[in-house]
Amino acid sequence: MGVLALQGDFERHLFRLGSLNVNCREVRTNNDLDGLDALIIPGGESTTMTELIDRFGMRQRLTDFCRRKAVWGTCAGLIMLASKIDDERVRPLRIIDLDVIRNGYGRQIHSAYAEFEATFNGTPTILKASFIRAPIVRSYGPKVSVISTYHNNPVLLSSDKCLVSSFHTELHDDLTLTRFFLEKFVSGHK
Repeated sequence: MGVLALQGDFERHLFRLGSLNVNCREVRTNNDLDGLDALIIPGGESTTMTELIDRFGMRQRLTDFCRRKAVWGTCAGLIMLASKIDDERVRPLRIIDLDVIRNGYGRQIHSAYAEFEATFNGTPTILKASFIRAPIVRSYGPKVSVISTYHNNPVLLSSDKCLVSSFHTELHDDLTLTRFFLEKFVSGHK
């Protein structure tokens, strides 16, 4: 398992995976993707991620990896995995059929903590989440499944081997969503 470590809160994802005894490592170069079965693209700043992915020549290899392996994008990670963004400075990888409004929930001052329900394997669960300059999914394609909504907006979605969340759960102690990603996406898509 890898966590893209170019920018953003990758350390918190590594910590959460480590607390579940998952063998994981930082991904900073194309070679760091070798041998991995899954990748998390963390929250952070999507324009900066775009710049660094291109500066380090990772775009094609990262896109190929995300099309074949399990990937989870949180907040800016969702933006990077989407197919269409409202900001021309961001060059998404086009892995999941989403049209996204960057910073859709507002600026940093509008950040919020929320609890809402999601159903995993038929079991309703309350997720604890932080929305920090979070994206809003404006529309999604027919192959995309909405797992959970918040204020009538889809905030947790999936398609094939890809899971995306508009919010951060890694900032909290609840490991439900991390476990869900590992069990449903990583274990089943090696």
